[in-house]
Amino acid sequence: VVTLTESGGGSVQAGESLRLSCTYFGNSATIYSLGWFRRATGKERDGVSGINTDGEIMYVNSVQGRFTISQDSARNVLYLQMNNLKPEDTATYYCAIGHPTRHLLEYIPYNYWGQGTQVTVGT
Repeated sequence: VVTLTESGGGSVQAGESLRLSCTYFGNSATIYSLGWFRRATGKERDGVSGINTDGEIMYVNSVQGRFTISQDSARNVLYLQMNNLKPEDTATYYCAIGHPTRHLLEYIPYNYWGQGTQVTVGT
């Protein structure tokens, strides 16, 4: 079992930055892929970014060049640096950990999820 806790959400204006953190604890042998997802009100859960133990990284097109995913494996923390935020980035952001996969933006391979942190971007 792996438990995850997100932090770092908040309310900002367009163009500003936030850094989300996800601290995870559990059986490291089950940690292969780590990802960030988001769900805006009334919309489906979407993959934002993911990273796996092979070093592969993926971003959804809408955040490419603005968001950066990183991992501090020594401290068991996953980060999402979000720059130049836009109102359309407003959502609840979730971190997730799961099975080996190259489909890092699809939620099916992920079997452990955090509780979410709210990001609100004003105009």
